[in-house]
Formats: sequence, C-alpha cells, structure tokens
Amino acid sequence: MMEYIWQLLAAFTGTVAFSVLFSVPRRHFFFCGLTGSVGWGVYLAVNYCYHTPIVAIFVASTILTILSRFLAVWRKATTTMFLLCGIFTLVPGAWIYYTAYYAMMGDGREALVKGLESIKMAMAIGMGIGIAYSIPRRAFGWKKGADIWKADIF
Repeated sequence: MMEYIWQLLAAFTGTVAFSVLFSVPRRHFFFCGLTGSVGWGVYLAVNYCYHTPIVAIFVASTILTILSRFLAVWRKATTTMFLLCGIFTLVPGAWIYYTAYYAMMGDGREALVKGLESIKMAMAIGMGIGIAYSIPRRAFGWKKGADIWKADIF
C-alpha cells in the first residue's frame, strides 16, 4: 500500500515539475499535480484489478480529461493546460524507449512487440480524450452562449 502512495506522490511531483517546464501559472500548479496523480491513481487501480495496461490507460485518460474539463471551468483556465500536464504520467515513454533499444540491439521481434504496445497505449489515450470531449460542454458548467475559446479547445 505504501508503494502506491509513493507512486502517487511521485506522479504529483513530476506533474508539477512538468507544469513549471510548460510555463503554467503558479496558481495552477497544485491542480496540475492533482490531475497527474489522479490519472496515475486510476491507472494503478484499473491495472491492479484487470491486469490490462491498455484498458487502464484508456480509463485513466478518460477520467483525466473529464477532471481537466471540470478544473478548466472552475479555475477559469484552459483545458489543455491541465490535460497536457496531467497526461504526462500516462505517456508510454518506457515502451517507446524499449522499442528503440531492441531495434538498435537487432532484436526485431521484441522491438515490434514493444512498438505495437506503445501504439496501442497512444491510441487508448487518444480514444479516452475523444470520449471525454464528446460529453456536452453544459455538463461541465458552461453557460449557453459562453465563448468556447476561453477554457476549452473544442
């Protein structure tokens, strides 16, 4: 149990650090960190229950996008600011690294396996974001006639 708490703390810290790198205003650091740790926590919970990282990433990116849309309305900021910082924890960077590693070592079969896994994970992230963006704006507190460019990308 303690390992999961450390992972959530690391996800929070890493997301806040990425927020600094991404030039997010200081007043949003905590909420960017929160989105990263919530996304990672959902990933851990779903992966623990079902042992399928692809489904876990899909569910986590969907929840993360919904949270980002709520925070955008509540904090009067853009959805992309919370979403890009929060999705940082779910990006399949290790799988992409191993794809390149095995390709450079001449193990084409293993490189192909890792490459396909990373493509599946990237598609799961994209589908999760797409599903969450298909929810009408009104569900997140948008008023009729509000300017969509102030806090939403679509």
